[in-house]
Amino acid sequence: MNNDLKLLGEMILEKKDEIAHNVHSDRMSGVQMSENEKREFQQIEAHILEIRANFIGLFGEALIEHMDKERTYEKIFNWGRETGEYFYKLGVPLDEALKDTSYYRTYIWKAIEKETASKNMAASTVFDVIHMIDPLLDQAVYSFSLSYVEFHQKTLENAKNAFMELSVPVVPLTKGVGILPLIGNLDTDRAHLLMETTLNRSVELKLSQLILDVSGVMIVDTMVANQLFKVIDALSLTGVQTIITGIRPEVAQTMVSLGLNLAGIKTMANLQQAFDDIQLMKISKHAKGE
Repeated sequence: MNNDLKLLGEMILEKKDEIAHNVHSDRMSGVQMSENEKREFQQIEAHILEIRANFIGLFGEALIEHMDKERTYEKIFNWGRETGEYFYKLGVPLDEALKDTSYYRTYIWKAIEKETASKNMAASTVFDVIHMIDPLLDQAVYSFSLSYVEFHQKTLENAKNAFMELSVPVVPLTKGVGILPLIGNLDTDRAHLLMETTLNRSVELKLSQLILDVSGVMIVDTMVANQLFKVIDALSLTGVQTIITGIRPEVAQTMVSLGLNLAGIKTMANLQQAFDDIQLMKISKHAKGE
């Protein structure tokens, strides 16, 4: 029995390229591509065939080393993780990539059936192979999907972080003066980033005054207001004076109804007023020789 499994494993290893070619040809026969997509695919097709052949070879190794199941599962798991990452980076949808599974199953079993018939192997050998091949395919699908989803989530997280960084842009206006235009809603993540980025950029740009424009903020609740106050307090400790501009009428009404205290916080109707005020302050200091 063990010898039969070894023979089948050696057969799969010997014919892995042939089986991979059959899988690939059948799988790609119904795929529609534009001329540009065909040219791009031709550049990676040899590598994909190599991936297929290596995968099929793992089943041959599994039959030969059938006593070492732990090592076999580890090989399959690692293949799934590496290939899941590769196919994700290619931009292949997960459901489309998983269609390969039925083709692998079909052509691996065709080769096994042909070999067992030609060698007149016992039915029990076939059942032993079934109990090995099918769970390994399931393991490959699991690790492939796990890797694919992990990289998808990582990409989304990176995109979110990039967006968050762009959503807190401290822009220098003149020497020592910068502006931070806030647009949209402030959630917890963005609020934390607001504090960190604003402080770092203010120090980096050597700001003495920062205009915080909230004309693009539609909703101000207690959490948002408290976070803005914290940023203003933190900036004050680093020697940066903050001017809030663009408070919308409906936002002002909400802030009053919430009982938010703006005492000690300088506010202006718009950017122009804030900029003019800063320029007057500079002229006044210059006249006094400060």
